[in-house]
Amino acid sequence: MKKIFPIALIAFLCTTLSSCELVEGIFKAGVWSGIIIVVVVVALLIWILAKVFGGGKG
Repeated sequence: MKKIFPIALIAFLCTTLSSCELVEGIFKAGVWSGIIIVVVVVALLIWILAKVFGGGKG
């Protein structure tokens, strides 16, 4: 049961969310706010990867 739940959740999200809806939402909010959101998400991912793989050692 514990293994099925995450797979079922991912399958549910994949079927209910589409990238087209995401892009449409970003453009409705405005191009600049979409750019800011993308930059923040990319920066957050880089920071997380640096922490996980030891980029901050020194």
